[in-house]
Amino acid sequence: MRILMRIAYNGLNFNGWQYQEEGRTVQGEIESVLTSIHKTFTRIHPASRTDKGVHAREQYAHFDTELNIPAEKWAFILNSKMPKDIAITETFQVRDDYHVRYDSKGKTYRYSIYQTSKNPFYNGLKAHIDKTLDIEAMREAAKHFLGTHDFTSFSSAKTVIDYKVRHIYELKIEETNDGLDIVITGSGFLYNMVRIIAAYLFEVGQLKRKPEDTLKLIEAKDRTQIPLTAPPDGLYLERTFLNEQELLEYLEEK
Repeated sequence: MRILMRIAYNGLNFNGWQYQEEGRTVQGEIESVLTSIHKTFTRIHPASRTDKGVHAREQYAHFDTELNIPAEKWAFILNSKMPKDIAITETFQVRDDYHVRYDSKGKTYRYSIYQTSKNPFYNGLKAHIDKTLDIEAMREAAKHFLGTHDFTSFSSAKTVIDYKVRHIYELKIEETNDGLDIVITGSGFLYNMVRIIAAYLFEVGQLKRKPEDTLKLIEAKDRTQIPLTAPPDGLYLERTFLNEQELLEYLEEK
């Protein structure tokens, strides 16, 4: 039986999602709990992998089990053994050949900043930018990311895959009580892509870049043109769309 888990976690004290020989990871913690229950190593497969310090409100991962436990009961069982910074919010059965990484159709990320005086209660949860930002300039630049593009200029030099074309459905700048959120929905994202786009938009907001130059930078396919990467603080995997219908309904709501 294949079980799909919906997962939320605070990434502050994790070295990212993916298991490492040294360092605490989300995958490592969940696999440790599943292995203790099954009495044999149990691998989980995620929809995506988040970096060190990045949070998730709706991550998904699946695992296979031969235990005679109803699918919906797994959330309660796992949560009773999970550390306090991970929650399994739902579990349900999927078909045996379902693979959440390849079958999911898109994701939404949210990058949150605050612009008031330094606040220790936001540590790791929001990035701090105390400079004035031109919101309209950022929104103008954001329009150029929409559609299908090769995002080489906005991916880490450490990206190992060759195919860097992605489709961006939505990129919004939302004002909050003490700052703003960048909300981006796409078919998929390259390594550090969201944080690099965020860093670029902050430069636009500080009038260090011109919104009208955005498309030229995308078309350049040159990472050296965008050298900055925003910190992981404040980045959330907001939503994962498990199928095309979920994605279409979300976009229609907007």
